[in-house]
Amino acid sequence: MSLRRAAVAVPHAQPTSCPSRPRASSASPASAAGREALGWLHTARFLTTAAQLHQLPPLEVPEIAFVGRSNAGKSTAINTLTQQTQLAYASKKPGRTQHINLFAVGRQGTTDAVLADLPGYGYAAVPLADKVRWQRVMANYLVSRRNLAGIVMLADPRRGLKELDEALLEVIRPRVEDGLPFLILLTKADKLNRTEQAKALQITRLQAGGGEVMLFSALKRQGVEDAALWLRQLVADAAPDEESAAEA
Repeated sequence: MSLRRAAVAVPHAQPTSCPSRPRASSASPASAAGREALGWLHTARFLTTAAQLHQLPPLEVPEIAFVGRSNAGKSTAINTLTQQTQLAYASKKPGRTQHINLFAVGRQGTTDAVLADLPGYGYAAVPLADKVRWQRVMANYLVSRRNLAGIVMLADPRRGLKELDEALLEVIRPRVEDGLPFLILLTKADKLNRTEQAKALQITRLQAGGGEVMLFSALKRQGVEDAALWLRQLVADAAPDEESAAEA
């Protein structure tokens, strides 16, 4: 069963409002805004885990989903962005992490955003029944989670976007067209030379369907600050302004 088919039975969610899409930053390394964004992400802590959608707590704060194929470097990217070594669990057997893990982000014990780490997909050694079940859970989450404020897809630029990545893009296309911010992080960019990086960016931008694309390397810290700024701006745009909150 494909991701696209798995989501057919779920009605299209109508979010109350969609934030404007954050723009990629051109800030210099270690800029003040970048340090603030990384410091904010460093507050991330485990919130809860769920094997089924109904086990997820209803939340009002913006939620940002991290998705990607097994071995795309999703856990490493989350740990790099939050500057923590074991926040996101990287299984020694790819494809075996089969829960949605939520991490709360916010200073001084408050929660102003949540990061959602979704199970990796596409690993051949996982039994077919598990693949089908998690494709359905993931597709339904991406279509129906009401407080979903943005999606970050992790992809290995050496392999490009594969069939399951493209199926996921089709699943989220209606929400992206409605204004849901979407970012593709091309992980392990340090394994490509500059010419290969430029080519990977060009190709992936054509496939992104309105999303943004950035190069990312946990090893070289390439794109780490820009990704942190993108996440921070997304949450700032999603939060109601003080005047609107007062009127409410």
